Amino acid sequence: MIKKIFLMAKQDGFIGLLEYALGYIRGIGYGSSSVKAEIASVSKFLNSDAVKICVDVGGNIGNYTAELRKKFPNSIIYTFEPSATNITKLKARYKDDPNVNIIPNGLSDESATVELYSNEPGSALGSLVKRDLSHLDIDFESHESVQLVRFESFWKETLNSCYIDVLKLDIEGHEIKALIGCGAALDKVKVIQFEFGGCNIDTRTFLKDFWTLLTSRGFKLYRITPFGVQPINEYRERDEHFLTANYLAVAN
Repeated sequence: MIKKIFLMAKQDGFIGLLEYALGYIRGIGYGSSSVKAEIASVSKFLNSDAVKICVDVGGNIGNYTAELRKKFPNSIIYTFEPSATNITKLKARYKDDPNVNIIPNGLSDESATVELYSNEPGSALGSLVKRDLSHLDIDFESHESVQLVRFESFWKETLNSCYIDVLKLDIEGHEIKALIGCGAALDKVKVIQFEFGGCNIDTRTFLKDFWTLLTSRGFKLYRITPFGVQPINEYRERDEHFLTANYLAVAN
């Protein structure tokens, strides 16, 4: 964090640094390494002892799943991850934990076999779109074929259309398609956490897309900040920032 502040001061001067600091206070740019804060924010809207089902979409190497296990020890977790490299790591990490189920798929609005692009196998930047990160000197030449499924089908067939306490989505710009693929399952989710940031530039999705979809299904939106959750009572164009932030959608 200190290194980033000095870099901002060098690149953009005092005004740029002030702009970044004010955004950070509001949670804009705060979401790149805030797993514990994310879980703590989610838990504010739930009775931790009563949480039964959690779904971690974009599990990567399992750090979010690990925090779910700590915070909600009585829950069953379904961790979706399409990367072969990370599937191997997840299975090894949780092989002795019967409460964690590793699902070797990604989520979307329909089932399909597609390419997963990244800068290296297993990267946390892996996305279903070949991102242009040339301005950061990052190439996206690594890719592999992965299987996507529609969550509504999984929910009906595997979870018996049950209530879901936590649905977390961190899938590099494809969160909207995954939410659409939830179908009727959205009406049975208590808290959704989703990431929004630079990857949404490449997928051409906006905060307004989330606002429209989720508020129409009866959810109240919040942004996670260093000081707790900030309610979003209305959509405003000025909230369309692409520095990483995490949001909650809580069922009314």
